[in-house]
Amino acid sequence: MPTKILPGAKAAESYPLLIKQIFASAGRFEPDNEIIYRGETRFSYRSFRQRVQQLANALKAAGVQAGDTVAVMDWDSHRYLECYFAVPMLGAILHHVNIRLSPEQIAYTMNHAEDKLVLVHDDFIPLVEQLDGHLSTVNGYIRLTDQAGSQAVGNISFVGEYETLLRAEEPVCEFPDFDEDSIATTFYTTGTTGNPKGVFFSHRQLVLHTLNMVGMLGSYAGLPLLRSDSVYMPITPMFHVHAWGVPYAAVMLNCTQVYPGRYEPDMLVNLIHEYNVTFSHCVPTILQMLLGCESGKEAHFDNWKILIGGSALPQGLAKAAMDKGADIYCAYGMSETCPLLTVTHLNQEQRALPIDKQLKYRTLTGVASNMVDLTITEANGSLAAHDGEAVGEITVQAPWLTQGYFKETEKQEELWEGGRLHTGDVASIHENGFVEIKDRIKDVIKTGGEWLSSIELENLISQHEGVAAVAVVGVPDDKWGERPFAMVVPKNETLTQEALQQHLIQYVDSGHISKWAIPDQIRMVDDIPKTSVGKINKKEIRALLA
Repeated sequence: MPTKILPGAKAAESYPLLIKQIFASAGRFEPDNEIIYRGETRFSYRSFRQRVQQLANALKAAGVQAGDTVAVMDWDSHRYLECYFAVPMLGAILHHVNIRLSPEQIAYTMNHAEDKLVLVHDDFIPLVEQLDGHLSTVNGYIRLTDQAGSQAVGNISFVGEYETLLRAEEPVCEFPDFDEDSIATTFYTTGTTGNPKGVFFSHRQLVLHTLNMVGMLGSYAGLPLLRSDSVYMPITPMFHVHAWGVPYAAVMLNCTQVYPGRYEPDMLVNLIHEYNVTFSHCVPTILQMLLGCESGKEAHFDNWKILIGGSALPQGLAKAAMDKGADIYCAYGMSETCPLLTVTHLNQEQRALPIDKQLKYRTLTGVASNMVDLTITEANGSLAAHDGEAVGEITVQAPWLTQGYFKETEKQEELWEGGRLHTGDVASIHENGFVEIKDRIKDVIKTGGEWLSSIELENLISQHEGVAAVAVVGVPDDKWGERPFAMVVPKNETLTQEALQQHLIQYVDSGHISKWAIPDQIRMVDDIPKTSVGKINKKEIRALLA
């Protein structure tokens, strides 16, 4: 379409959207706010600025150049946060290694990403020793340790130890300008088949995602999660979709930040109370762990706002957290979307409701974020009505979606078929804009010609007072095609299959579900298999049952 474009001044420059523009805000507003690691290390934003520049100089001294890939194998730490900035601001690419994958998968991802330098925590040195001979592009390692002055155990030859290398460098580094479409980060997402797929994000995408997140999480009265006076602690691994992108937003806002290292439920609860943490995010299984650990059983979580994503939040778990004072919200996204697509927003009318009436809104997937075009598409390709009943696959467009998979041309074309990113999630959209995820396409249960949502069944089962956690999958059935199978972690030994089936009868009587939705088999277990990022692993459950 023809539009008017006017020439600017000859000396005018296009201002590139680079991560260094986020870094420019670090300490600008609250330089004395702190970044804290496990209660053992703490320093101000003034020091943070210097440390990032020292790290960048140390990386250059180790041979890192623009276009190189630098891998990190660490727990959630101040070091990881510094890498979020130093690596991409040099024009290099930060590879967030998923340290919970199998050794074979980790080796695949590191070779596929063409990692050159690896920053590795002491806990992963045995793993690196196992992988070292299989890593074809790596030519150096930097040691990360929580034990100052200790010697590394093992046979890996290190360029140096992180803190020692930083102390040797000047706290000033000039970060260059370059094309904002340059790749800044990469990480690998696992699917149901084949090797993990490498998603990647540019500086421009990460800056726009950060700006949107700052606006969404702090500007709306119905969404008061992250402000400059917040105390932020992630409980989503930093290797997983940039810890949902929140660390970038927290740095821009100069929030006090608490990084917990390796996740230990009792320690996490203690950190929340010791530092008066006001905002965290995690998947439902992690929230369940916090509420169920020894410290969590006795704790109250007043002033703690928590954003739940990764998988559906059962109402039973949400109520348990809110009964302890937590303020619960939900969000939706995926590795390929950077990830923010939707987030809970309560309007004035919904905020005026009693808490028990708010629960249904707080456990839905939320409403589409600003700058996100989200639709649901039926199997025939037509748009589904936004009436809360019609269902379809979620497809999206937004400025921060990955443009493809690294070295996976065919798979990325499938991802972007028809010019929209296909999520693989089945949902309905209510008239008020709330998105309700029904299931992953591969997790919907088809029984007797009818579609059942495993998420809906999990939600209903979770509301029995004796249920600590639940997962539902479809299992083959000669007569009906598939039947729902429930795996339940009970709170006590008295819970039975019959009691849960009777519990579900009330939802049949009310017309909420059909009688054939009640699982024939409900198995009591000590734990439910989880993925590397703490989500319920339905792929593994189905394999175990098979």
